[in-house]
Amino acid sequence: MLISHGLYLSIPSPEFIAAASFPSPKMTKPQLPWKLRLAISLVSAFSDASRRSDGTINRRLVSFFDNRAPPNPIPVRGVRTLDLLVDPSRHLWIRLFLPSAADGSRKIPLVVFFHGGGFAFLSADTQSYDLVCRRFARKIPSVVVSVNYRLSPEHRFPAPYDDGTEVLRFIYSGGIDAAVGDLCDLRSCFLAGDSAGANIAHHVARRWSAADGGGSKKVCISGLVMIQPFFGGEERTESEIKLAGAPLVSTERTDWMWRAFLPIGADRDHEAANVFGPRDLVEVEEDFPPAMVVVGGFDPLRDWQRRYAERLRARGKEVQLFEYPEAIHAFYIFPGMADGVKLVEEMRRFISSHSSPEKTE
Repeated sequence: MLISHGLYLSIPSPEFIAAASFPSPKMTKPQLPWKLRLAISLVSAFSDASRRSDGTINRRLVSFFDNRAPPNPIPVRGVRTLDLLVDPSRHLWIRLFLPSAADGSRKIPLVVFFHGGGFAFLSADTQSYDLVCRRFARKIPSVVVSVNYRLSPEHRFPAPYDDGTEVLRFIYSGGIDAAVGDLCDLRSCFLAGDSAGANIAHHVARRWSAADGGGSKKVCISGLVMIQPFFGGEERTESEIKLAGAPLVSTERTDWMWRAFLPIGADRDHEAANVFGPRDLVEVEEDFPPAMVVVGGFDPLRDWQRRYAERLRARGKEVQLFEYPEAIHAFYIFPGMADGVKLVEEMRRFISSHSSPEKTE
């Protein structure tokens, strides 16, 4: 969820990370290799230092430790990328990830991805998210559209929801057709995101489903991939209290993120944060897509994530819950971690099972 995603991956090697051992889920703190723990601590310190007491962010400081990856029109490890401008007036753009080894007998699905960062940090070209989207494109396989939405506190609620909806309109109007060609099937479009990005994916799915009119749009949402979504409320849950010292997230940090994102004066029971809370009185849309929800055992947000899955299911929606008891927040970002490999495989199965069976001509 925090800016830490952007840098700590470049410090320990993938082999070192892959060798990490985690404790029993009964423990309150994960056992991380000291180099990884040090890296997380350093980047968390930079992230905290960039958050000013007046609610603004020192973007110049952020730029020093948010590593960016340029697009590559020539394939690298079987994936090429390009950036497309969606709306110059708000600097809204997307990065396309196009796999070159897809099976030509079948069109592959489209995954619209929203990065994490507490609504306030990171971007579609942050190096760690560039690597993640490449993995999705190659392993699922899929065409991935990574959305560079506007950030808070400069752009508060509902700016990223507006941006996500506008990207779907852009796709619907043919904005990616020239780049994608016949590679993907727009009837098999999935929204995905981690942390704040998963929150955005949920709200964009609700908006699109409400306006869809029974699935008549060219771009239909076939499924929703929610990786450790960032939800909250005024209540302090057991996991928020028990895991207050967990890596990357803390009550102080998440409270700051909500204050920076929600309308001025709103509390955490606002429907953007507490999505099925006391102020969300609207029924879930009939066309709301099937969802997979990913929970980490050492994530302080886990109670909100489980509650989301339970309440979505109680409203008659299809939900698949995947729990990784020994995982920290953003665990799947680390290359080589066993749970991260498992997650991508579960994503592949979920997306495959909910994709259109249409084949190429």
